[in-house]
Formats: sequence, C-alpha cells, structure tokens
Amino acid sequence: MSILERARRHLKAHPLALDAALAVGVLACMVAGSFVDPHRDDGVTWALRTPDLLSLLLITLGSAALVFRRRAPLKVLAVTGAVSLVESVTGDPRAPVAMSAVIALYTVASTTDRTTTWRVGLLTITVLTGSAMLAGPLPWYAQENLAIFAWTGIGATAGDAVRSRRAFVTAIRERAERAERTREEEARRRVAEERLRIARDLHDVVAHHIALVNVQAGVAAHVMDKRPDQAKEALAHVREASRSALNELRATVGLLRQSGDPEAPTEPAPGLDRLDELAGTFRSAGLRIEVARADQGTALPAAVDLAAYRVIQEALTNVQKHAGPDAKAEVSVVRVGPNVEITVLDDGAGEDDTTDGGGHGLLGMRERVTALRGTLTTGPRYGGGFRVHAILPVKSRTRTVEEAVRPAEGAV
Repeated sequence: MSILERARRHLKAHPLALDAALAVGVLACMVAGSFVDPHRDDGVTWALRTPDLLSLLLITLGSAALVFRRRAPLKVLAVTGAVSLVESVTGDPRAPVAMSAVIALYTVASTTDRTTTWRVGLLTITVLTGSAMLAGPLPWYAQENLAIFAWTGIGATAGDAVRSRRAFVTAIRERAERAERTREEEARRRVAEERLRIARDLHDVVAHHIALVNVQAGVAAHVMDKRPDQAKEALAHVREASRSALNELRATVGLLRQSGDPEAPTEPAPGLDRLDELAGTFRSAGLRIEVARADQGTALPAAVDLAAYRVIQEALTNVQKHAGPDAKAEVSVVRVGPNVEITVLDDGAGEDDTTDGGGHGLLGMRERVTALRGTLTTGPRYGGGFRVHAILPVKSRTRTVEEAVRPAEGAV
C-alpha cells in the first residue's frame, strides 16, 4: 500500500483531521493571496503588498471555522460569510477572505437538500455580492465584485452536484442490495416449497403403504391359527407393500442427494454392545476409564441403543478434551424399571469441564435423549469434575396390533 493510499484512508477515517488539514491549506492560500496587490496606481498589476492586520485576523477566523464545517455547516457558513462581508466592505485592497465562505457554502450544498441549497446559496450570493458592490471601496463593476458572485455560485453548484451524485450512487447500491435480498428470499422460498413438496410425497408414501402393512399384518395375526394359507397371502402383501414403500422412499430421498455426497454407510449403527471397544479407544489415548454394567443383558430398541452409545461417546470425548491429563472417568449402565440409566463421571480439574468447544456436544446429547422422551442431566460435581446422567426408556410407546389395525382399516 502506497503512502498516499494510507494517508487517504487515514483522513477518511478521521474527518475532523481532514477538515483541519483543509483549513490549514485554505489559510495558506488566503494568506498568500493577501500579499498580492492586483492593481497599482501606475497600472502595473500583481505587485506585492503588506496586508492589513484586520484582514489577517478575518482570514484566521474564516479558516478556523472550516474545521467544524461537517458538524455545523450552516453555522460555519454564517461565520465565514460574516468575515467575508466585513472584508468586502473594509478591505482596500481586498484579501481573499471569501474563499472560506465559498468552501462553507459548498459544504452546505453537499450535505443538505436542493431546496436548502437554493435558499442559502441565493442569500449568500446576494448578501456578499450586493454588499461588495454597494458598500465596498471598489466600483460596483470591479472584477473582484464579479469574482465573489462567480465563486459563490460555483461553490453552491459544485456542492449540489456532489450531493446528487452521492445520492445516485447510494440509490444504486440500495437497489442492488434489495435485488440481492429479493433473490435470496426467492431462493429460500423455492427451497421451502420444494421441501414441503418432498415432505408431502414422503407423507403420502409412508401413510399409504404403512396403512396397508398394518391392515395386512392385522389380518395375518387374526387368521394365523385357523387359516394359515390366508395368513401367508396377507404376509406376502405386507412384503410387497413394504418393498414398494422402500423403493418410493429411495426414489424420493434420492432427489435430495448430490453427485458429491458420500455413500451411505452400510455397517450397522453402533450400540452398547460396542461399549468395551469404545472404552478401549479412549484408554489407548491415555484416558483412564472404568466401565460398570448392570443392565442384565437388556435388548434395547435400535434408536435407544444408538442414543446411549452416542451419549457415552460424547461424554468421554468431553472428559478427554476438558478434564485434564490426569482425569479418570467412570461409566455405568444400569437397568432401573422401564428405563436404562447412563452415567458418566469424571474427577477432572480442567479449566472448563462444562463446555465442549461451544456447547454443541451437550446440546446434541440433549436433543437425542429428548427425542426418545428421556431426560438428560449435566453439571459439575461437588469437589470437582463433571457428571452426565441420561435416563432412556427401554420400550417406546407403541400401540398393539389390534389397536393399529382399526384406524388403518378406516384409512384404507
């Protein structure tokens, strides 16, 4: 980055410093101009002269006021206009104090609306030019008087042009942002509509075929003992309906896949039967673990078995990450009535045992357990360490075959 670019960015980030620099530059220009005498008695022009003390004072006041031109543009215009008016009436020869009024008028025009620019601009031009022509020491047609008229008009016009361009660029930017938001909203709306359509397709597939399966399964259970041939036929219908449902589900879900998606895993979902293997992986990483099971070989539903495994896996991962190098973990799986209770304890003294890189692991555990109508309790232990306790129902709440057949028959 060049030095000029750095300076430009610095001044843009600090507008008061930019205005101060502008005021210094204007002061230098006006002081230099005050030493020039455009007319002499012998006809020679552009001679040197010594400016009056009052002119130097008015130059200083006009330049100092420009430092605050962004904060109070109308007040700064009033101050610079007043000192310019005094100089145009008393100065002989006249110092270029009106330069500060021109810049102040430009600032007003570039920061306000067009109506204000017209009103303030006409007032400033009329007062400064009129006073210079009527009350000044020079003839009304002098070049200096016409210069005041021209420069104040240029200042107002330039400021209005800058304001118009700035408003035009802002309008284009807002229009582009609005169009971008509209495209994003339209894309989200189409995605939502597509998801709704796919959800309806899945609902139709599942509702129709599962209803048929329920009916045929109920018929098979009802006639299994007395008419096995009819039961066999009903089970064949169940098999055909389930195959059709799977095919349609595969076709529907396949619409959501993309070419770069990984292949679906073919191995069975993990469960508590792989708890020893899970503990072994953490032991090989240096974590001390004790596992105790008192679930009497309870056969858990697949969803409950997977949730229990994931809770233990995530809890041990948090122990390894946050409990410290000397921590010890205890895992227990206990069958208590209709539930299985999972408990993971540690005695770690890490800086923060309650988080796991933003809390997503604990949130994921809670969502898994809550989805199965279980409860999850997490928190620090008295004396140090952390405790994760999950209660999962062994059996899901399902209806009997006879209860499921009746509404299914009505649906068909």
